[in-house]
Amino acid sequence: MLNLIKTFAKDEAGAVSIDWVVLTAAIVAMGVAAGSTIRSTSSTVAGNVNSYASNVDVASGAYSAE
Repeated sequence: MLNLIKTFAKDEAGAVSIDWVVLTAAIVAMGVAAGSTIRSTSSTVAGNVNSYASNVDVASGAYSAE
């Protein structure tokens, strides 16, 4: 029984699995954070483009800031 406990205490195979789970969770969290940032920024850029494009006269190509 004592030998079984010593063997269990020395076994590190499960620790490697936990490391990969933590690493994968961190990568997923960073991806979610980056996606959120890109989403909010792209909405702002799209609004700016829409605002600019609505003030361009297509026939002459002139921009009129109203």
